Amino acid sequence: MSLSTYTVTGMTCGHCVSSVKEEVGEVPGVTGVEVDLASGRVDVSGEALDDAAIRAAIEEAGYKVEG
Repeated sequence: MSLSTYTVTGMTCGHCVSSVKEEVGEVPGVTGVEVDLASGRVDVSGEALDDAAIRAAIEEAGYKVEG
């Protein structure tokens, strides 16, 4: 099990959180997604996580990844 943390900008409400969780949750290997709306922190857990695919999923949901 591995854990990756991202800082996401543009999330403003619970719907934003749901969108990010849904998109990232569909990435192969992802088993868990935790989102902290206040800080923009997104913790993704799973096996053999694909960083590029996770970043693309966050952008697909309509948000930006910092760093």
